[in-house]
Amino acid sequence: MTTTSVSLRPRYEGSNICTWIGFKHVNYLVEEAVLDHLRQSGFPAGQLYERFGLCTDLVDLDTKILTAFHIDDLAQATVARVGGGEGPLKLLVELTVQRDGKTVKAVKSKVSVAFRLDPHGFDAEPVPAELAPHVVEKIGGAAPQDVEPIAVGDADPLDLLTAGRNAFAWAWRIPYFYCHFTERVQMSGYLRQMEEVLDLFVQDRGASIKTLLDEQNWIPVVPHSRITFTDEANMEETLYTVFTVEEVFKKFTFTARMDCYVLREGELVRTATGKITHGWAVIENRKDWSLVNFDDRLIGAITGKAGSLSGRGAS
Repeated sequence: MTTTSVSLRPRYEGSNICTWIGFKHVNYLVEEAVLDHLRQSGFPAGQLYERFGLCTDLVDLDTKILTAFHIDDLAQATVARVGGGEGPLKLLVELTVQRDGKTVKAVKSKVSVAFRLDPHGFDAEPVPAELAPHVVEKIGGAAPQDVEPIAVGDADPLDLLTAGRNAFAWAWRIPYFYCHFTERVQMSGYLRQMEEVLDLFVQDRGASIKTLLDEQNWIPVVPHSRITFTDEANMEETLYTVFTVEEVFKKFTFTARMDCYVLREGELVRTATGKITHGWAVIENRKDWSLVNFDDRLIGAITGKAGSLSGRGAS
């Protein structure tokens, strides 16, 4: 089946400020649409694992949010296969919502799916021929601008990862509930990292989410996010997440890169990389918001000219 559709609603958990749904939960809708597409195509994720030893992994997720989601919205998701050949299965996901009686495109997302062979050695049936070109023994190596492992020596990894850059780094032990298939961080785990590291970054710079809410009624908004797997990160490893500001556009939005590493045999190995575009909006009422230009405090925090500028954190 090359194209499928399904109706989806955002989860209540994602309605954090007023009734708007954050980018993480918008991406969860995209993920649900992909899993439903596989299900309708005869390849439900549970069956793929239990019968064939195939772990369904979203390994690249590039999402543009065109219209804000609200908690009671009913999204119509359309998923289409694009391209062919070997490598991850390529899908295009579009979500629409109803606004004032009209159908409005809300999200456009490009998704890559790999079917990772389970390493635990249980008996399995032969891999379905249709999926064979997309099966891998290990996830990684597909990202642009791959980086070599970083030798650590006696240095602190957080210092190595932030030295000379407008960046913030965070060390974090990977718990089982960020993982799936018994061992690996899944895409939703990295989405949660991307959300939290921004929260920690602006707090470190003296412009925390709550500070701007309390004093200016401002909230962060995300029109674009992308995460790509470059290796595998496993349960109970320490994940080093680095948030690096790249560019500020006319005091209206800024882009940042997120890179995630684990420490193995004295080297930092990158397991995921991503980009996110952030703006800020003022809450006008319980239903509406509008984008604002950054003020001096926020510009100073983003560019590294204000706040604590410690460049590192730990958890």
